Amino acid sequence: MNKLYIGNVSEEASVEDLETIFEQWKIPHSGPFLVKTGYAFVDCPDEKTAMKAIDILSGKVDLHGKLLEVEHSVPKRQRSCKLQIRNIPPHMQWEVLDGMLAQYGTVENCEQVNTDTDTAVVNVRYGAKDQARQAMEKLNGFLMENFALKVSYIPDEMATADAPPLGGGRRGFVPRGPPRSGSPGLGARPKLQSEVPLRILVPTQFVGAIIGKEGATIRNITKQTHSKIDIHRKENAGAAEKPITVHSTPEGCSNACRTIMEIMQKEALDTKFTEEIPLKILAHNNFVGRLIGKEGRNLKKIEVDTETKITISPLQDLTLYNPERTITVKGSIEACSRAEEEVMKKLQSNLIPGLNLNALGLFPGGAPGMGPSMGHNVPPPGAQGGYSFGSSSFGGEGPFWASVLSGSSQPVSGQGQPESETVHLFIPALAVGAIIGKQGQHIKQLSRYAGASIKISADEVSVVDANQGAPPEGMDTKQRMVIIAGPPEAQFKAQGRIFGKLKEENFFGPKEEVKLEAHIKVPSFAAGRVIGKGGKTVNELQNLTSAEVVVPRDQTPDENDQVIVKITGHFYASQLAQRKIQEILSQVRRQQQPKPSPRGEGPPLPRPSRK
Repeated sequence: MNKLYIGNVSEEASVEDLETIFEQWKIPHSGPFLVKTGYAFVDCPDEKTAMKAIDILSGKVDLHGKLLEVEHSVPKRQRSCKLQIRNIPPHMQWEVLDGMLAQYGTVENCEQVNTDTDTAVVNVRYGAKDQARQAMEKLNGFLMENFALKVSYIPDEMATADAPPLGGGRRGFVPRGPPRSGSPGLGARPKLQSEVPLRILVPTQFVGAIIGKEGATIRNITKQTHSKIDIHRKENAGAAEKPITVHSTPEGCSNACRTIMEIMQKEALDTKFTEEIPLKILAHNNFVGRLIGKEGRNLKKIEVDTETKITISPLQDLTLYNPERTITVKGSIEACSRAEEEVMKKLQSNLIPGLNLNALGLFPGGAPGMGPSMGHNVPPPGAQGGYSFGSSSFGGEGPFWASVLSGSSQPVSGQGQPESETVHLFIPALAVGAIIGKQGQHIKQLSRYAGASIKISADEVSVVDANQGAPPEGMDTKQRMVIIAGPPEAQFKAQGRIFGKLKEENFFGPKEEVKLEAHIKVPSFAAGRVIGKGGKTVNELQNLTSAEVVVPRDQTPDENDQVIVKITGHFYASQLAQRKIQEILSQVRRQQQPKPSPRGEGPPLPRPSRK
């Protein structure tokens, strides 16, 4: 994206005029200006320089009585689904931006661009051309906090990579020979990609060796491992390490990881680099608890089984913009490779089935253009759209809910849409203002983003441990109840953003995980199923999810004959527990359904009336 289009150029303008302007503003260019009637083109040495030219010149510099319009030069065939949005207010909340972008369609990828400007810049990829076009028309010039947004197309490589469609091409062309095995779209069912992409950190000095001359090495890795690999070279300029994201099957991710480790080891020998090169895996904090396990048992087992030493970066290293923790694995390449497989199994174990984790903002950085293997590009009922960071969500043809969430999310009647659920989430009373936002803006945007109804009770309540009669350790007793109603995906989004907001606004300490209490109501006759014989089910539930699950004793059912189940834990633990309980309730409801009468029995059918 180094080539610039300069529009609104006066007929009197010359090459020398444009060169003078670029020199005056100290903007280098790597090629001559190509001046046409009313417009011009020029190449910049890199993307950062191109961005600088756009920010400094576009709509601000006058040439012969006309304000120049400067933007990325995008060939028509690449004007598809990708936009760049500039001049975003620097203090704008992500959820506000989420809600705004989602009004125009499914946002498949949104990543921030590093610039020298005070305002923010993001690259956005929509699920369809008409969605991107509508967003461009509506948002370009749109005022946000006195900042006028600037929206332009950026090259969409996938637009050309995807065309022509299978079976297209030159008229009358007949392909020679049988189709190659494994070709896409020829009826062979592809292996499912991993729900969680593999993200690793590599020393910056080895990035060149991983890419290879003219990209030959990285192309070879992707071909051999059937994966898509993104090397985020331009992230964190000057940083000692760069992230790499691998999208593939679990086997493909592991093979790519091993190959990258082997390349780094060879490069270290060639350059006489003597320091140990550990494997560093990035994982969203919401997944790490499952990896560690109770009292660290899961992590210790992986260390013993793979003969490695594994450490995890501390919680205080997390920020709103960096929700990932670094899992450092030390050992031989063979041992680190085995450990990577086991770590990723734990990170992906007990995922909520069918939830589009990328769409929930769990993975930073994007990889636009991945294939349709997961196929989530339609928002859940009632939602305005969602964000996807990572593999499959970039494109795809299947419905968002094609993968059934679980038995719990399917209505008993068998209709296609998931049932709405109601969850009562308790937050510190002092945090209510942060959740509501100025003039209710934050809670409105959150409700629209998640596709859920969100209300906050007017009264403070005291939350105490159901068994001990005392407040849970570290929890403020003055709480307010947030009532969230919506299907499972909406619950996940809404609750996730609330947990994140509380952390962001420092209602919990830097070393402290956000743990909240959630209540869900279950039919009184089903409470025993949640508890299980001798408490077996509820104990297994707690061990599986790392959440505290309590069905308070001696409850009096409410007017709907329902009782409360209390769930306390960090976000992901709470979500798992909620889904598992809903699954139990779904099983109970199915068993409560009347069985169809045997054939030939039952009341006689009424005779049709004669006219």
